[in-house]
Amino acid sequence: MHVVTSEQDGIALDRLLRELMPGRSWNDARKLVTSGKVSVDGRRVLEPTLRLKPGMRVEVSMNAPRPRTEGALDGSAIVHADSQLVVVRKPAGISSVPYDELESGTLDELVRRALKGRGGSDAPLGVVHRLDKETSGLLVFARTLSAKRALKQAFRFHTVHRRYLAIVHGTPPERSFKSRLIKDRGDGLRGSTDHTELGREAVTHVKVLERLQGASLVECRLETGRTHQIRIHLAEAGHPIVGEHVYVRHYRGPRIEAPRVMLHAAELGFLHPSNERPMHFRMDPPDDFERVLEKLRGATGR
Repeated sequence: MHVVTSEQDGIALDRLLRELMPGRSWNDARKLVTSGKVSVDGRRVLEPTLRLKPGMRVEVSMNAPRPRTEGALDGSAIVHADSQLVVVRKPAGISSVPYDELESGTLDELVRRALKGRGGSDAPLGVVHRLDKETSGLLVFARTLSAKRALKQAFRFHTVHRRYLAIVHGTPPERSFKSRLIKDRGDGLRGSTDHTELGREAVTHVKVLERLQGASLVECRLETGRTHQIRIHLAEAGHPIVGEHVYVRHYRGPRIEAPRVMLHAAELGFLHPSNERPMHFRMDPPDDFERVLEKLRGATGR
């Protein structure tokens, strides 16, 4: 076991593992995390870029079992499939696509396996968009090149309907967050910049649905789909998502415990790429999300 020192404040988990295990490659370090071999403060983590704080306890257990999501998809996971596309309910704790060439058990792999089991093709799926590993919710893959092109265009021109639910610390303002996001804002993390020629524009519309004890249930509608967009906008507004462990460096309020980042892709809508028929899908939050929500509702005395 290793206790993070003050000199290691803010270090990424994969970088720390390389320091502790000389000779390991970046892929080796990340594989240890994504395969469930690493715990922080007694809790298994699956995100290699988790930022650490002094005093955190990091432990590697080579005998730890792989995450249970690496087997097969639940029978209800595929909500729609045709010759052009497949819409899937993504569970939390599984990558949409491989982080690197060593990662297995990712969503695209499991969907291909499930489609083949239904008598479908084992052809690679076209990646149109992604959800973070800890995020649950609806995701669409393309099954043909023409469908991939059409769906990518729809995402590029913001004609896809995407509605997320999130449990956040405090009560954020109901507003549209608009900024330019860059990969490194100066501290190694993604974030917003005031430089008008750097980064890519990101727009998130936030609405408060319910006030909880020390937190709020909010909906987030996306115009753009930048990496960690919702997490960054809410954190920069002073209301990080409950369970957030990356974009909380400057948050000084009390932390609400959660098993993961409480973010769920609840609705997905688009025009079918072959016939332009409106497609709309909804998914209720999973049990872990609901348990945190009910706990915070109970704390208000309702």
